[in-house]
Amino acid sequence: MAYLPNAIFAVVLVSGVLLFLRNIKKLKRNISLGKDVSIDGSKKERWQNVILIALGQSKMVRRPVSGIMHIIVYIGFIVINIEVLEIVLDGLFGTHRLFSHFGSLYGVLIGTFEVLAALVLFAVIVFWWRRNIQRIARFFNPEMKGWPKHDANFILYFEMVLMTLFLVMNATDMSFQNMASGNVISQFIAPWFSNLPDSSIHFIERAAWWLHIVGILVFLNYLYFSKHLHILLAFPNVYYGSVSPKGQLDNMQTVTDEVKLMLDPSADHYATPANDAVPEKFGASDVQDLNWLQLLNAYSCTECGRCTSECPANQTGKLLSPRKVMMDTRDRLQEVGDNIDANNGTFQPDGKQLLGDYITTEELWACTSCNACVEACPISINPLSIIMDMRRYLVMEQSAAPMELNNMMSNIENNGAPWPYNQMDRLNWSENK
Repeated sequence: MAYLPNAIFAVVLVSGVLLFLRNIKKLKRNISLGKDVSIDGSKKERWQNVILIALGQSKMVRRPVSGIMHIIVYIGFIVINIEVLEIVLDGLFGTHRLFSHFGSLYGVLIGTFEVLAALVLFAVIVFWWRRNIQRIARFFNPEMKGWPKHDANFILYFEMVLMTLFLVMNATDMSFQNMASGNVISQFIAPWFSNLPDSSIHFIERAAWWLHIVGILVFLNYLYFSKHLHILLAFPNVYYGSVSPKGQLDNMQTVTDEVKLMLDPSADHYATPANDAVPEKFGASDVQDLNWLQLLNAYSCTECGRCTSECPANQTGKLLSPRKVMMDTRDRLQEVGDNIDANNGTFQPDGKQLLGDYITTEELWACTSCNACVEACPISINPLSIIMDMRRYLVMEQSAAPMELNNMMSNIENNGAPWPYNQMDRLNWSENK
């Protein structure tokens, strides 16, 4: 019976880790549903982006209040979880504060963890206040109703509870308090329990210890269903993010070759070989038509709303919200993944698609392609690329462009210019000069 707690802990730990790995496998499968895409730019440039943007949070601090608070939570959460290693070893081997043998170094580490835990708790409360009391506008767009709103608060409550449990665990650990080293915050909490019997204090310490580690495992597996998946995906998303000039759009090679052939019929090297596969579809109408990087973008979205708050179309009352485009893409991708799981690894047509059922044509044509959303995103997400691929589908597959755009393209085709004037009349403007 002496080893029963260790056995229970091992079962809980292994179950939590296996479930996490199962979710990661499904996540990887869903992202792999996207088409292949070439990644441009040097590795050096990409690693610089990871260091500056993902690790250094350089784009977060453009809005100083939320940026600084986010850095506190980010650093605190990562550093404090170093302490999880000790908890895991203690749980598996039945030890207690295994690393305390390091002496004063241990005190410095735990003291640092406690200060960071208090700062994280403060920052999370500020975030909760901004979201629920101050009610900052970008948190209340139409797409933020229901689950997205609740998810944001659930994460804040999770972090509050985990940080509180850590401090209570230290405050009620009498042997740790007697060390008088590292208890820089918990020493002020310990007196709250001083009137309780030693057995009760020990019970609270054990309860906090168990709830803390179980809470971390629950949090880890909750990430798959939450916008906070960016905790794991922000780094690869920034690494693979475009390093090309933001105004540079990609072209379909087959279309480019056909245009070159029209301009120069003698250049037969532009002709597509007969045995080359013809693209099934121009552009994208569903998530399987997008590339894997766009799907990674969708899963990485933090729902912070900076893209939407910077979008000129949204600011002028248009239906477009770049954040909603990413959320809709993720929701549809998750729906497709669930369909595959329910049908033994094969997608069964469900009569739905991203275009129309999730994202409307009105949203797509409201975009000015200004790249403000791309510039604003703190982790290099590119909503514009999805919008342009869906527009491409509308134009090239359905001839469903707005009348003004169709007129312009007809003029370019017939007159070589976007204006409705014959090429022979092009120089008439100069006759009276």
